[in-house]
Amino acid sequence: MKAVEITTAGGPDVLQVTDRPMPDAGYGEVVIKVAYAGVNRPDALQRAGLYNPPASASDLPGLEASGEVVAIGDGVSQWAVGDLICGLLPGGGYAEFVTTNAAHCLPIPEGLTLKQAACLPETFFTVWSNVFMRGGLSAGERFLVHGGSSGIGTTAIQLARAFGARVFATAGSGEKCAACVALGAEQAINYKDADFVDVLQAQGGADLILDMVGGSYMQRNIKALADDGRLVQIAFLQGPKAELNMMQIMTRRLTLTGSTLRPQSPLAKARIADQLRETVWPLLVAGTVAPVMDQEFALVDAAQAHRRMESSAHIGKIVLKVG
Repeated sequence: MKAVEITTAGGPDVLQVTDRPMPDAGYGEVVIKVAYAGVNRPDALQRAGLYNPPASASDLPGLEASGEVVAIGDGVSQWAVGDLICGLLPGGGYAEFVTTNAAHCLPIPEGLTLKQAACLPETFFTVWSNVFMRGGLSAGERFLVHGGSSGIGTTAIQLARAFGARVFATAGSGEKCAACVALGAEQAINYKDADFVDVLQAQGGADLILDMVGGSYMQRNIKALADDGRLVQIAFLQGPKAELNMMQIMTRRLTLTGSTLRPQSPLAKARIADQLRETVWPLLVAGTVAPVMDQEFALVDAAQAHRRMESSAHIGKIVLKVG
């Protein structure tokens, strides 16, 4: 099969097309003939040598894909050959075929294309598990998401709004802020022109913040939180280290937590998938939420897709057309 591999740690040009053996379906697994693969920040981090895959995972990038089931392993009863699905992957999505845990796959929501469905697993698993399962967002609460025009951000805005939260977002241009408001944000803050701390404090503080910036944002996030507020960290584009005022955390009873999706156990990911199928997939079918699409690239143009993502010019999801 054709695949795109990381030839060495470096920039987008280290992504090169190669031939790889067809994957097999192990116990509890399915093999997907990939139609589309989502492109995500962790792919770029892995390419740069900053995010190594688990020892048992494929070395190929790609954490989500959609396509057709072409093989099933022992112990799989929920899928059959020929089913159209999308799946969260341990890696290997930048290829014509990929293997993943059957319990980490979901049906294509009625009314969505395979292209749209390829954008669902990584972002929806991440947002649901961090904003709702870990962050405990409730109706009426004030929710701030940084990077509101990203794949994670556009998903978080829609889901938070759908479940009754007041949504605020940061973004880096007027166009991106307008996109956030169109998706349901009550207010979008251009971080180049305004201070999100001032905006949120004027509203009484954020009950929950979803952050992927880290670095200098850490202490600012704490200032922007309401008493008893929660900060959920899912990435650190500005770096993983920061100086914090612990007195603020203690006296205002703040909660700081975070997670990464890839290292979690197969059972933990299966539980997230179950909740998505029960609670979120009906919203996709109803059109209440939908993936926001940016640009499509051919598999052989994966390097261009990475350049697009790292330029931060995109709004929503970038995909690779494989099949």
